[in-house]
Amino acid sequence: MDGTLVLGIVTLVLGLGLRYWINRRRFYRRSPAGGEGFSSYEKSVAIRLVERIGKLVALTLIILGLLFLWSYSREKKESEKAIPDTEVQSPQ
Repeated sequence: MDGTLVLGIVTLVLGLGLRYWINRRRFYRRSPAGGEGFSSYEKSVAIRLVERIGKLVALTLIILGLLFLWSYSREKKESEKAIPDTEVQSPQ
């Protein structure tokens, strides 16, 4: 297995997992009326800031993961072109 493929899969899964976790926390923090419940204004500001930063990190990880996977596919195509198909002819 190639390192680029592993890096692509790991960063993509981490980015998607982080986005899922942040959105899940936000969903379960909502009241039936749709408002988010915080115990104080300071916690509200801090948590929202951390979640924004977390979403940016997640987006960066997703983009990096996709770039790694794209790079791996390009490497694989180029290596297939470099090795021509040679058919072994059996003696008759």
